[in-house]
Order: sequence, then C-alpha cells, then structure tokens
Amino acid sequence: MEIELLLFVLTLCITGAIAGITAGLFGNGGGFVVVPALTAVFPFFTPQSEELVKVAIGTSLASIVVSSVRSVIAHKAKGAVDFEVLKSWSIWIVLGVFGGLYIANTTSASGLTIVFAAGVALYSIYFLFPDIVHRPGLSLNMPTGAGKAVLAFVLGGFSALLGIGGGTPTVITMVMCRRTIQQAVATAAGVGFLIGLPGAIGFLFMKHSETAVLPFGTIGYINMPSLIAISIGSIMTAPIGAKMAHNFSEKKLKRLFGVYLVIVSATMFNKVF
Repeated sequence: MEIELLLFVLTLCITGAIAGITAGLFGNGGGFVVVPALTAVFPFFTPQSEELVKVAIGTSLASIVVSSVRSVIAHKAKGAVDFEVLKSWSIWIVLGVFGGLYIANTTSASGLTIVFAAGVALYSIYFLFPDIVHRPGLSLNMPTGAGKAVLAFVLGGFSALLGIGGGTPTVITMVMCRRTIQQAVATAAGVGFLIGLPGAIGFLFMKHSETAVLPFGTIGYINMPSLIAISIGSIMTAPIGAKMAHNFSEKKLKRLFGVYLVIVSATMFNKVF
C-alpha cells in the first residue's frame, strides 16, 4: 500500500509538472492534462464512481488557480500580459463560470465525460492545424460590447464544464485579432485564474449524494492531496513553459499537443461508449 501511495503521489507530481509546462507554454491552465490523469488514477484507489469525473474537474480548476498565477508572474516579467483585456472580460467570464457550474451540478457524470471529450476534440483542431488561426488574412479587431460579453460568458461557462482554464479559445481569439502569440498566451494565463478561482469555489461547496464514495481527502468535489501534489509540480515548471513560449517556435509543440488531445478525447469517449 505504501508503494502504491508513493506511485500515486509521484504520478500526480509529474502530472502537475506537465500541466505547469503546458500552462506556461500554451496559456491553457493545464486542465487538458490534469482531468484525464485524475480520471485514470482515482479508480486505482477508490471504487469506480459516477462522481469521480466531477472530482477530477473540480480539482483541475483548483490547480489552475496555482499554475495560472505562477504563469502570469513569469509572463508579466516580460511585459506580455494585457491586463486591460482581463479587466474588461472578467465579469462576463465569472458569470459564465457560474452558468457552467449549474450545468455541471445537474449533469450526469457520463454526460460531463462526453462534453469533455467533445471539447478536447474541438480544441485539438487548433493545435493540429495552427496555421488556420495564424494566417495573415485572418485579421480582426478585439470584440467589444455585446460580442465581448457573449464571448467571455461562453468561454467561462464551457471552460468550467471541462475543468480547463480557457486558454485555447483566448489564444485563438487574440491571435486572430492581430495580437502576438506571446501576448495571447500570457493573457490567456490570466483568464485561467478568472475561471479557476470561482470554478474551484463552486466545486468546493457543491453538494454530492450522501452515498457517494470519493477519494480520501476530498472536500466538496476537490481532492486536496491531489491538488497539493499537482500544485507543487506546476509551480516548479510553469516558468519553464513561459520561457519556452518566448524563446522557441511552438508550431511542432502545438501539433504534438494536438495529437495528445486526440488520444485523450478518444480515451474519454471510450469510457462512455
């Protein structure tokens, strides 16, 4: 049992380290790494339960708070974070998160798994074919007024449902609106915080059935041991990802990550069907 516990902690630390790198590199908060990892690890230590996917999503959102703060600090040092975008989007993102929490609380675990798998498959298109977004012909202006409100609201709601930081759609939007990839990634990390904090609080106080069997150390739908282990890993590696984002061309890395997302999506769909 001690060896199993050690492997559990080690796996989560490695998960956090990978999540930290992807958070700094792509601005996506690391949720695409954390949720699949937790849904794979939890059944080894807890009887298979419909509630485990919600614990994975809640824990992922909480870990995004840590990784996004660390990533923003690293990007801010390079002057890349657009705080005006964060300020103007914040209220709509938070409102969207609350909407996503409501849907998560009233949706079955299998339904959430399908939503996650479909969302991952959708985002994989961007990572596999980044030139679609980065084409010079796609030059728009940053959305304002009702367009901004709708975009930020949907971004917050969909991300809360998936347990991710909303970095990918933020990067896509900003790059299409003639912002540099570095500024887009840096600002997306800040969006992760705006989504992760209210999302984590919501899952923390979300009630589950009295008969639910959850992993040890779970409060609400957040598993504290996993959160600590993942946070330690992400704190150490987020600056590495941020440095890579500013120093390297990420085209090949995006495509590798896109392949990973396709595998994750197929695996999650397989769990349901």
